[in-house]
Amino acid sequence: MAYSLGLTLYTLASRREAASLPRPPRPEGPVVWLHAPGAASARTMAELARRIDEELGLAAVLSGMEPPPHLNVPHQPLGGDTPVEVAEFLDHLRPDLAVFAEGEVRPVLVDALAARKVPMMMVEARAPVLPPGGRRWPGLMRRTLDRFAHILTVDEAAARAFRRAGVSDHVKVAGRMEEPHLVLPCTEAERAEITRTIAGRPVWLAAALPEAEEEAVIAAHRAALHLSHRLLLIVVPEVPDRGPALARRMEDLGLAVAIRAREEDILPETEVYIADNPEEYGLWYRLAPICFAGGSLTVGAIRDPLEAASLGSALIHGPRSGAHGPIFARLLARKATLPVPHGRTLGDALADLLSPDRVARLAGEAWDVASDGSEVTDRVLALVERLMEER
Repeated sequence: MAYSLGLTLYTLASRREAASLPRPPRPEGPVVWLHAPGAASARTMAELARRIDEELGLAAVLSGMEPPPHLNVPHQPLGGDTPVEVAEFLDHLRPDLAVFAEGEVRPVLVDALAARKVPMMMVEARAPVLPPGGRRWPGLMRRTLDRFAHILTVDEAAARAFRRAGVSDHVKVAGRMEEPHLVLPCTEAERAEITRTIAGRPVWLAAALPEAEEEAVIAAHRAALHLSHRLLLIVVPEVPDRGPALARRMEDLGLAVAIRAREEDILPETEVYIADNPEEYGLWYRLAPICFAGGSLTVGAIRDPLEAASLGSALIHGPRSGAHGPIFARLLARKATLPVPHGRTLGDALADLLSPDRVARLAGEAWDVASDGSEVTDRVLALVERLMEER
């Protein structure tokens, strides 16, 4: 009775004019709907969507925060938690299973899913959160959470938060799910050829280097050449057309430069190789044991740091993480990167990583972070398959 009253009062309080949202077509066949309210869960749910598609042969659609475009996951806008908006969303998508992340609790939506007999589960749960004003209504949180078949939390503290909200039997500590595997491709024959060309030389990469950070990278490389005279710097400029001007700037400082776009070879005396094709990052990450995250000193890191981590490249970066804050935080928590406070210390960090043991340890820790959570995602995938089979 308390729940029914609470839901009724919450629904009345949250009524508002609902605008119809443009919606992509619904996929054919059964649909697993994933909801990710935050940027971090958008990435892990995108990886879950990929595995649902590839391993279970089911369509997966994401709502909430959109993942990075290259992850290529179908997205549907959700709208607010009002009866009109919820009905419009569910009538269009007709999900066969709903998987929520983080802990966002939408009482009207959950009640409507239960009425349609759509099974629900929550993954990567951190704490239950009702929409603004929802906590004032009696029984609303507990009864809404009771509708979930499984609630998998990231840790024991999160599990306690759900137990305090009144649920216990179906709350389990599972851990964090895996990030998307960003193993960028490359042409193996080309990688083998360049590997033979550089013949065991130490290599570092400046990935997506903006013009504002060129001076810091050049200074770091010139300083490191005094410690390792065979050191090769590969630069991928943020703007490909910047290559020739950057080459002139480096040559004026006495550096020997080759430009890939001109089909210039890496010679024994080449100190800098400007690789100005942004489609070849998979090649350069494989060749460079050390990678500087371009943009991280000024505008914010431009490339996803897990691209380098997934291919065994140890990462140096500045204090500005850009759109990749949660990933850098995880890497830093595991001491899997080498942060620098400003460009003047980039050379010191590079010198530190010229030690093979040091770079191997850092790259190994980063790879562990990149591959974290696969067992948790396996578990979620098995639950998805079971719930779909039980329908």
